[in-house]
Amino acid sequence: MPTRDLSAELGGHPGDSNATSTTSAPPAEKSIATLQQLRVGVKLFVLHSASSEYRLAEILSITTKNTTSQYYVHYQEFNKRLDEWVTPERLDLAREVEWPRPEKPAQKKADTPGPGGSTKDGRAQKRPKDGKVGKANKAPKRKRDRDRKRKGKLDVEAEGAVDEDGDTEMIGVGSPDGIHDGEITPAAQGQSPSSGAWSPGDEANAIQNTKSPDIMDDDDADGEQQAGNAETQISADGSYKQPSNFSKSTEIEKLRTSGSMTQSAHEISRVRNLSKIHIGKFSVEPWYFSPYPIEYTEDTGTIYVCEFCLSYFGSPRRFERHRSKCGLVHPPGNEIYRDENVSFFEIDGKRQRTWCRNLCLLSKAFLDHKTLYYDVDPFLFYCMVTRDDYGCHLIGYFSKEKESAEGYNVACILTLPQYQRHGYGKLLIAFSYELSKKEGKLGSPEKPLSDLGLLSYRAFWQDTVVEWLLNEQEKAGSRGGGVETTIEEIASATAMTTADVIHTLNILNMIRYYKGQHVIVLPDAVVEAHMKQKEIAKIKKHRKIIPSRLDGWKPPVFSRTWNW
Repeated sequence: MPTRDLSAELGGHPGDSNATSTTSAPPAEKSIATLQQLRVGVKLFVLHSASSEYRLAEILSITTKNTTSQYYVHYQEFNKRLDEWVTPERLDLAREVEWPRPEKPAQKKADTPGPGGSTKDGRAQKRPKDGKVGKANKAPKRKRDRDRKRKGKLDVEAEGAVDEDGDTEMIGVGSPDGIHDGEITPAAQGQSPSSGAWSPGDEANAIQNTKSPDIMDDDDADGEQQAGNAETQISADGSYKQPSNFSKSTEIEKLRTSGSMTQSAHEISRVRNLSKIHIGKFSVEPWYFSPYPIEYTEDTGTIYVCEFCLSYFGSPRRFERHRSKCGLVHPPGNEIYRDENVSFFEIDGKRQRTWCRNLCLLSKAFLDHKTLYYDVDPFLFYCMVTRDDYGCHLIGYFSKEKESAEGYNVACILTLPQYQRHGYGKLLIAFSYELSKKEGKLGSPEKPLSDLGLLSYRAFWQDTVVEWLLNEQEKAGSRGGGVETTIEEIASATAMTTADVIHTLNILNMIRYYKGQHVIVLPDAVVEAHMKQKEIAKIKKHRKIIPSRLDGWKPPVFSRTWNW
């Protein structure tokens, strides 16, 4: 998945050119405040419910419910999942509050020609003498010819848009679904996912209104051309025209590389928009913002998710009506692994767009650094489920790119909160590396990892490396010799990258400098800790992947020829 915005971690905001400046900022203004003076951005001490202590927090949003003001606060140096709404009684106004720093005025830019030959301040642009055009204003001949051909093509299409009765028919350039029954939809107006005009709720509505997830979306996948509407313009007479600099391939690339459902993710995701998610027999409290439709979240903040097709509803009545009709009992993909405990399904993001998009919406509520993709075509989703008489219940999943240039074997990975602390996260990670072994590749998760993801991967890497070294030591002991190995051998045997192996050995302090060279040692403390973890896993009956159950699976092959 795409990398997150690091400007917030560096002490600034997106678009702030001074966020990473080395110059020290002036101290913030502090003073005593009243409830009426509080505003967004103010930092003050708030009673933390879990610890019953007053902690410094920043106000991110203010609302009024039942004539009572409520404040959405983020506790400083705490994870965002602990953000919450608080009442005025929990605010400590006896201490001074820290006021937000005033925004710096934007620097004036040089006058540039605007539309119609005018500058941005409205002044007319001077015409060159003798009707000559300067080199800077003269378009290349090739570009002018291309624009002329494109204009002629659009004119022909506009003239051909006449129905059998002779009436002119309005068409949306680039999308046959741009207009429905004379109503201009966001797609026809150019409000595509890559533009800033759509709201997250509109985007999620578009997902909800697509085909049923139990139907293969191959035809829909081949015919979807929403990215080309980003720059569609409406003229005064109601006809539709494309700008001369429009490029469909460029727009598709923008959607693929920055095609997030939440384009202004830094600002929107600051306030969690859900309070409860009902999925199956569980009621889960979400951790972060997820761009579900606003009409589903603004009233009660509770949504109901079908645990099989992952469709979402705002009321229990609609949800129960859907459950009486939903015929899906397992993820819409191929079951590639099964043992007595769990099964794994492989789902192609292109074939099952609706289901995969709904999965992304659900996972965004528990992944802070996930950029939610509208375009799920380049990804495969591997879902782990548990089985019973009613069907297959989703435990967690991980996604991976069909063709990763960096060699990542995991893009996003999540165990649903109701199944956490049962060893399922380690099982997901182990399965991703078993797939890498079958592919004959070295794999690593996509960076950056979340806090819980980093802890899980470090624990898995340590167990894997130490277990392999102990097995090699046991084999060497039976032969009466010592263990001689290299980092490359460890990486090849475990399917881990050499960088991850070195990272793990450094954390465990297992790389030492001895007689002019670096050697790998296995300290007694590391062995003891590993044995204790094995005993705990045995008591908790943690599950393991059985590699022989994957013998029937072959790595899928994707190429441009098959139009993936």
